[in-house]
Formats: sequence, C-alpha cells, structure tokens
Amino acid sequence: MRITVIEHEAEAGLGYLAGWLGLACEVVRPYLGEEVPDRAADGLIVLGGAAAAWEDERSPWQPATRDLLRRAVDDATPTLAVCLGAQLLTMACGGTVERGAHGVEVGAREVVALPAAASDRLLSGVGRAVAIQYHQDAITRLPEGAVPLMTGDPYENQAYRLGPAAWAVQFHPEATPEIFAAWTADPPLDTAEELNAEVKAAESALVSAWRPLARAFADVVRTAARP
Repeated sequence: MRITVIEHEAEAGLGYLAGWLGLACEVVRPYLGEEVPDRAADGLIVLGGAAAAWEDERSPWQPATRDLLRRAVDDATPTLAVCLGAQLLTMACGGTVERGAHGVEVGAREVVALPAAASDRLLSGVGRAVAIQYHQDAITRLPEGAVPLMTGDPYENQAYRLGPAAWAVQFHPEATPEIFAAWTADPPLDTAEELNAEVKAAESALVSAWRPLARAFADVVRTAARP
C-alpha cells in the first residue's frame, strides 16, 4: 500500500505524518520538476505551501493538482488535504477560497469539533484541540455536499469531509515545532520568538490531538485498498 504525497515546497514536508502513518509514501515534488500524476496510489496527501490556491502562475502545477484531487474525490480514494491542499481541494470541487478578511492566522490556535465530527472516522474524539496555523487565505464556501467537521475563530471552516473518503483541514497536523520555526524565519516575523515558544510549549498537545488522525487516515487507506 502506498500514499501519493504532493509536496509544494521543501519547507512544508510530511513532518510528523512521516512517522505516524506507518505506510509507504511516494513524495512528488513538482517544484523540482516532478510531474503530478493523473491518479493517486492507494491514498493521497496534498500538503501546504506559500502560494495562494489560485496563483497558478506562481505554482504552475496547481491545475494538475486540482485535477488530481477532483479525481480522488470521484474515485473515493482516501485523501487528506492540508492547508493549501485543503484550499486546492475546495476550489477543485466547486467551493470558494479568498484572501482572509481577518489577516494571517498563525501560531498554536484552538479548533473546535462540530457535531458531525463525533461520528467521523478521522476526527471523532477530538473535541477541542490546539493546532498549528499559518495561512492568510480562507475557505469561505464549502463544496456542495461537504460535511463541516471543525471550526475556529476567526476562520470558521477548519475541517470538512467531502464524499466518503476525502478530508480537508485548514490547519497543519503534520507540522513539528521545528517546521513551524522555519516558516516564521522566512520571511521573518516580528513575533517569531513568541510564536515559536508558544508552539513548542504545545508540542505534547499537538501530538496527542493529531497522531490519532494520522493513524485513522492510514486505517482508511488500508481498508479501501483491501480486495
């Protein structure tokens, strides 16, 4: 069993997920000239990046990534779309992504489960949790048929499920404190030291909240791949 991973930039890799999933991951790096496949393997993960989901001139592989995500939803391929990945999934399936009206959301921030999360295969049991955030764009309208799973303040669309096996999360369950510190250093943030300390202090809470999500996603991949 293999998971296809679309990595948009070297500083936004699998992080925690590399150790938590327990499945082989084939990482595609289109920023190095690698071609985005037409279809994923047994599962699909699309990671984050600095570009906006509509900035195809900045990241010319984004149309192919949106096509891949759309096919994954149509084929019921288990999919986890993170931050930019979630926004690309949203656009690919008819939702709306816009520049966030409240500015950049960055740091360790609380996300809250909605009622549908209680029976969700990935997010049941989460309740309230701390998550790493770093985004300036927002999902403002979900694709038709999407099930909202988590919310937050000031950006309400923090996680949803589309179809039987595609999940979008606006936050970063994969990001380690070290990865986050690399983001706040380039470009440098005035509040980087404070934000980095905040995320480091939340490390155990991050692991407790999001390792079960990763393992549950791996179980979905395994189940879907069985004959």
